Amino acid sequence: MSFESLAPLRYRNFRLIWSAQLISAGGMQMQRAVILWHIYKLTDNVSMAAIALGLIALFRALPAILFSMIGGVIADARDRRRVLLITQSAMMLIAAGLALSTFMGVVSVPLIYLAVFLTGAAGSFDGPARQSMVATLVPPRYLANAFSLNSVMAEVGYIAGPGIGGLLIGLLGTEGIAYIYVIIAASFLAIIVALTLMAPLPVAAEPLRFGDGAAGARQFVAALVEGVQFMRRSPVVMWAMLTDFFANFFASANTLMPIFADQYLKVGPQGYGLLLAAPSIGSISAAIIMSLRPVRHNPGRIILAGVLLFGLATTLFGLSVLVEPLMRAVGGPLVILGVPVAFVFALVTFGLTGTGDTISMILRQTVRQLATPDRLRGRMTAINTMFAMGGPQLGDLEAGIVASLWGTPFAIVSGGIGCLLAVLVVLRWGGPLVNYDGAHLRAPHAEDAPPPAPAAAPAGE
Repeated sequence: MSFESLAPLRYRNFRLIWSAQLISAGGMQMQRAVILWHIYKLTDNVSMAAIALGLIALFRALPAILFSMIGGVIADARDRRRVLLITQSAMMLIAAGLALSTFMGVVSVPLIYLAVFLTGAAGSFDGPARQSMVATLVPPRYLANAFSLNSVMAEVGYIAGPGIGGLLIGLLGTEGIAYIYVIIAASFLAIIVALTLMAPLPVAAEPLRFGDGAAGARQFVAALVEGVQFMRRSPVVMWAMLTDFFANFFASANTLMPIFADQYLKVGPQGYGLLLAAPSIGSISAAIIMSLRPVRHNPGRIILAGVLLFGLATTLFGLSVLVEPLMRAVGGPLVILGVPVAFVFALVTFGLTGTGDTISMILRQTVRQLATPDRLRGRMTAINTMFAMGGPQLGDLEAGIVASLWGTPFAIVSGGIGCLLAVLVVLRWGGPLVNYDGAHLRAPHAEDAPPPAPAAAPAGE
């Protein structure tokens, strides 16, 4: 990487959070992978498993819908570092609760659903505080680089998490899942330690203040409304969020992965872990390239190109079940270097979904953060969280229902096609995004100035 692409690491607060993400993101992704496998093994048959796995998405989406806007207001009104300390501690305790219940033999699918819901509720406060905090850790010039570096480090964790989780399940069996939950709980300590070591953060020039009683409630609601009104006045940001929602609603394959890996590709828990890690390899490649060559012009079209790649790769991934019969029909090899050709095809195509998703994600985050005043960043991040979480989670529920009716491959392929159709819809009606020239990415700024110093707290606080 060039010096400029690594420049955000000159700032200590960013460096601490960035390095902690390797462990934290790995633990979170391990938890998601292990929970999916755990539910799959706790369910009696494949059709019921598809529905049970799809419902996981519902319990992830509900907290985002119910609490994200509240979390956004809190992120704009309170010390974001303190908010993160509370949310990370809560998620650690939830993972520890899963470990304890599994050790005691009382774990069940409804109990796992409850843990997923509570983790999502904590994440609804964690996400707005964490993402809006990034813009206060580095100068505007390096914000795109900061998001690229965040993506690289997070994706390294995403590779390690599912891969290690699948390996541990393969070694320890389903009976060893309790020990994996213990490891997951411990992983949250990384962010907690980093947050305690950070220097004081800048505060908004116009921090939110709420009164007591009915007046405070009215002010809180007014703050929510202000965030929604700002989004409506920012069509580029709004269309970027809508694009993300519809693309992820249709092209959701992760939740069905235990069934796809076990019943169709027949690669077991180790192959399951590799499949879940594959998109992260594609994501890292995209993030490194975008860190070296930040996009300054026509980001809207590049966002759509990323979504187009995401949908196409998802469609091809679902068709990987046809590779083996096709190779038999033409007399081609079924195995290359001891690895089934169908599995290699699945790894490559699923890896490309990560490439497309990361291209669009980095640009969406950068445009949104630079186009939003700091005092509104928490609320705008919260609205984005509702779109970003609601799309894939509700899409996973839809995929589970479709898979139970017509099979897992059909659910994945039809979802990929739906994503491609969503791109056509945006091309037809999303002119503000399609024609956006990247003005915010080239706006004048103090290129090497550090973030502003923290303002003195008002008397009495």
